[in-house]
Amino acid sequence: MEKGTLYLVATPIGNLEDITLRAIRILKEVDLIAAEDTRQTLKLLNHLEISKKLISYHRHNEDTKTDFLIEKLLYGQNIAIVTDAGTPAISDPGEEIVKEAIKNDITVVPIPGACALINALIASGLDTKEFSFYAFLPLNKKLRKNKFEEIKKDGKTEIIYEAPHKLKNTLNDILNNLGDRNIVLARELTKIHEEFIRGKVSEIINKYNEADPKGEFIILIEGIKIKEENNLNNLSLEEHYKYYENQGLDKKEIIKKIAKDRNVNKNEIYQKFINK
Repeated sequence: MEKGTLYLVATPIGNLEDITLRAIRILKEVDLIAAEDTRQTLKLLNHLEISKKLISYHRHNEDTKTDFLIEKLLYGQNIAIVTDAGTPAISDPGEEIVKEAIKNDITVVPIPGACALINALIASGLDTKEFSFYAFLPLNKKLRKNKFEEIKKDGKTEIIYEAPHKLKNTLNDILNNLGDRNIVLARELTKIHEEFIRGKVSEIINKYNEADPKGEFIILIEGIKIKEENNLNNLSLEEHYKYYENQGLDKKEIIKKIAKDRNVNKNEIYQKFINK
């Protein structure tokens, strides 16, 4: 018997027009839709005029329902996984069933679409070349402190999800652990009240002193760039030399730069590369 296919279907994060044509087609064609909240998904399906069998699939029943869905897939049914909003498996159910599907040699097909963290990043004005996604921070004080230590060492743009009632506390934690960095709050993405709030952490804390935050938030933190020379000093001498050689510098210039980076006499570096 031919196995079914597991589709990970991205759904709108706010504006219903964000659904793709391919996602609509897949939702019409599959045998079953596994939804994080069947009530939310039913609203979307009614809007799209799609009638389809729904099954609940969320964090609290993921273990038991995964086995059930895998069995359906093994018997040839095609199944779509959807969450309340955005892309499955990104801070939402989906990761576990993908792992099990792969173990059972079941084809997994991503159906691209809205993803809140990516949309927040591209409109943030912060560095988009490299970024780190931390999802929701731990609530446990020790684990939370450890996570901030990890973020502190990260030179990339950092992205965090946060609920409105926890936003003030998290902003204060960012200020106390990471300093008064530039941040961006992306609020209610693709919805009527979409908003990007940019500034220093302290400025944004002051903004919310007199008003309670409303809506879902994404916090983007500007990365602190680790000094290049510190990174270079972690290289071997040969790698350090190659780094500058790739920039088109001649041997004399390279030796001078390496000596300066490492705070040693240039003759010491020269002896290492005398025959180079």
